[in-house]
Amino acid sequence: MTEDDNAATRRAAAFQRIRDAHQTEVAEDYVELIEDLIASNGEARLVDVAEYMGVTHGTAAKVIQRLQREGLLHSRPYRSIFLTDSGRSMAADARRRHQVVMAFLLAIGVDERTAEADSEGIEHHVSEETLAAFERFTRRSGGGTG
Repeated sequence: MTEDDNAATRRAAAFQRIRDAHQTEVAEDYVELIEDLIASNGEARLVDVAEYMGVTHGTAAKVIQRLQREGLLHSRPYRSIFLTDSGRSMAADARRRHQVVMAFLLAIGVDERTAEADSEGIEHHVSEETLAAFERFTRRSGGGTG
């Protein structure tokens, strides 16, 4: 295999990783929000999900249906939305990644508002290896992850 072939293979793998991350990004955002709504309001309603996600009721309903098919939540028409064990696990993983990225960004001097906004995107695309490096750096710098 030539060096050009290796570069192409590496680049293709990187793009595949990004495509895979995009596919889970929406699901992670929704299950994390649903968990937050349940914790703060005692329930998660479709109307609230749509409002917090900044999407139409119809868009939110389609995503909720997809997540239900994927086994991440369950709901019935005109009822609250509940996470399955898989949905709660996904929400916890997304929240942990968000906290690690947020703590890292704060530790390197990013202001809180920017760190919050940036961590929303980075959390979905960061590898476990990089996330572990973020955690090590943050611990050494005296920051926390939660």
